[in-house]
Amino acid sequence: MPSEVAAWAKARARKFFSMKTLRRRLPITQWLPHYNKEDAVGDLVAGVTVGLTVIPQSLAYSSVAGIPPQYGLYGSFLGCFVYILFGSCKDVPMGPTAIVSLLTYQTVHDMGPQYAILLCFLGGCVELLMGLLGLGFLIDFVSGPVASGFTSAVALVIVTSQVKDVLGISASGSTFTEMWGSVIESITETRLWDTLLGCACIAVLLLMRLLTMVEIGPKDDEKRSAFHNFVNKAVWLVATARNAILVLACGSLGYWFALRGEPPFRLIGYIPPGLPTFQPPPFSVIKPDNTTAGFVEMVSTFGSGMLVLPLLSLLEDIAICKAFSSGKPVDATQEMISVGLCNIANSFVQAFPGSGSLSRSAVNNCSGVRTPLGGLYTGLLVIVALVFFTPYFYYIPKATLAGVIIAAVVFMVEVRVVKPMWRTKKSDLIPGIGTFISCLAFRIEIGVLVGVAINVVSILYQAARPNIDVEKLTTRKGVDYLMVTPDRCLIFPSTAYVRNLVTKHGVKQGVPVVIDCSHIYGADFTTAGVVSNMTEDFIRRDQPLLFFNLKPGVVEVFEGLQPKGLVVYYSEDDLDTILKERFGVATV
Repeated sequence: MPSEVAAWAKARARKFFSMKTLRRRLPITQWLPHYNKEDAVGDLVAGVTVGLTVIPQSLAYSSVAGIPPQYGLYGSFLGCFVYILFGSCKDVPMGPTAIVSLLTYQTVHDMGPQYAILLCFLGGCVELLMGLLGLGFLIDFVSGPVASGFTSAVALVIVTSQVKDVLGISASGSTFTEMWGSVIESITETRLWDTLLGCACIAVLLLMRLLTMVEIGPKDDEKRSAFHNFVNKAVWLVATARNAILVLACGSLGYWFALRGEPPFRLIGYIPPGLPTFQPPPFSVIKPDNTTAGFVEMVSTFGSGMLVLPLLSLLEDIAICKAFSSGKPVDATQEMISVGLCNIANSFVQAFPGSGSLSRSAVNNCSGVRTPLGGLYTGLLVIVALVFFTPYFYYIPKATLAGVIIAAVVFMVEVRVVKPMWRTKKSDLIPGIGTFISCLAFRIEIGVLVGVAINVVSILYQAARPNIDVEKLTTRKGVDYLMVTPDRCLIFPSTAYVRNLVTKHGVKQGVPVVIDCSHIYGADFTTAGVVSNMTEDFIRRDQPLLFFNLKPGVVEVFEGLQPKGLVVYYSEDDLDTILKERFGVATV
């Protein structure tokens, strides 16, 4: 036995360290040897464009996560560099996202940045472990309707979380209902300037978003002049960098007011300049009462969120990869490994969890990114912002960042999927709506678990209630018989249902019964017991029961209980002969 284990371990190690595996697990080795000037220009333009998007979003998503704004920037550069080595999708820019930020907020429970940093490290370890163990199938339990309900609910919760900053009030809560209850209680404290600025920012961003659809000149690209192309590119760049432009304008407004006294709206405030200290994530923390919370105590506060957050962040990342894969297969295992390593690395620069962002991926793709090296320029731009521009972030109004978030996530509400779902399969709306309502009423991870549970119950119900076709036929020699055709395998939840249906129709018709087993590829002990009892019932009624096209493996399962009267045939020509010779049924 030890020698067999050693041989197995040696074979696995040889496979793991083979050149083929190395190229697969280090995707940079596949595209870097073919890198050229066109790739470099495309990556440079896309990386800078995404950088102009990620900086204001990172500051804003820190608010969603419930921690100071600089931590969003901390999570927007090192992960980009790591993804260059291990990432398999050119369009994915690593960094904070709306969904992961909200999950971070609900998992950390306002315990502070140190808990969020540890969550980033542990979440990365879970993601990496899932990749190494090949646990990508867990994501398959989150179906399309559940993902749509979850995403839509998250969008509404995030919008709700930013209402307080738009109104300039103080509110709290971790769920949709709690947040709105707190907002209503504080509504009398609404600040006029914050509200006007926040609403104006949302309106401006939505209008600037429409610029992406504006095209000047002839519709045919070949007929456009160089001037038309230049103007269209400029308009598109303005629309794409709308968040950065708005934050810059409102920051300048805040600075102007600050020079003349107290600004009429709330500002972000002081952000520590420079890069974060590279250090291990905190495995203990000093609490406000000067006692120390150890590693176990810190982890215990995360609850199920420590597993749900990595799972859903991977779901978001892999969904992006599929959206921009152009029909090519997506290596989900490699994405798990790369996202896990990115989060582990980010935890060493004091970041909270992140993933791939759909909005930034769309910008990346439209900007002409060619390889994951585009993340290099995005990360460098964030570093430049941290080193040189953090003193100026002080003057950015909170209402502006709230407007950035609301204008970005409001389009995550997937109303458009309801109509196609209704047309194709109405029952799919049940897990989707159940997830949506549960995510609003409870914490996000509970809502997702409710949706998955509804899906599992639906699958079990379908397994327990297979579709069964019953029709009365006549053999070639004129004998009437009943053909019963189940559409799937027979397993213990469905056997009683099938037996009752076969018995009911058999007694009613009083003719030989044939069970067509063409779609039955497996059975279990319970099924074998039910079949044995059913054959005995038919023998007592002196009524023929036959099994057509029963797979040899299923026959072995049935014969394990040595049933009486188990008759199996594989050709329609044999039916008349068996009915006459074995059951004495007269033929014409």
